[in-house]
Amino acid sequence: MTNRQIDILTRADRDLITAIVPPHAHVLDLGCCDGGLLRELVEKKQVIGRGVEINEDNLIQCMERGLFVCQGDLDQGLSDYPDKSFDYVILNQTLQVIRRPEVILSEMLRVGKYGIVGFPNFGNWYVRTNFFFSGRMPKTSALPFEWYDTPNIHQLTIRDFKDFCRREGVSIIREEYYMLGKWHHSSFLNPLANLLAVTGMFVISEK
Repeated sequence: MTNRQIDILTRADRDLITAIVPPHAHVLDLGCCDGGLLRELVEKKQVIGRGVEINEDNLIQCMERGLFVCQGDLDQGLSDYPDKSFDYVILNQTLQVIRRPEVILSEMLRVGKYGIVGFPNFGNWYVRTNFFFSGRMPKTSALPFEWYDTPNIHQLTIRDFKDFCRREGVSIIREEYYMLGKWHHSSFLNPLANLLAVTGMFVISEK
């Protein structure tokens, strides 16, 4: 696993989200880390951006970037925000690290018209074969941690997420899969996404 692989995936995520979010939208970035994505959206799309982050060092970096970011625990919900106060609520590479993902997904669609959810796909072929042959927890560009220091407490696959959305009455209005080195949307490869995709990105809304 190299830092370059991780950087490429991070860049791919940011490029896709920036392409999805329309100019001048009201955006809330959950688990916004150092504010890199949010700052990019402000500069390139002139969004009205807000963020929520729990890590103090990341908060300091957000403030240094001139961003409006509040410290908060996503497992406690988003009670500070009124219904439909944002156009887009982003939860990228964060779903798998929170304790109550069903709560935050529900809260996302309460406070936002649309949600953007991205996560590493634990059903990827490399993860499957690596686990089968090595008998150890696999590491990939999207899952670069050792078993003892991983923040990921809810490993999920693309199929798991889509089943969850059907069960909870959540509409998936756009699906993007990062596989074979680029994003694929509505391609012939989509039926194989659970096997081939490194990560998935979904735009969701209430039915």
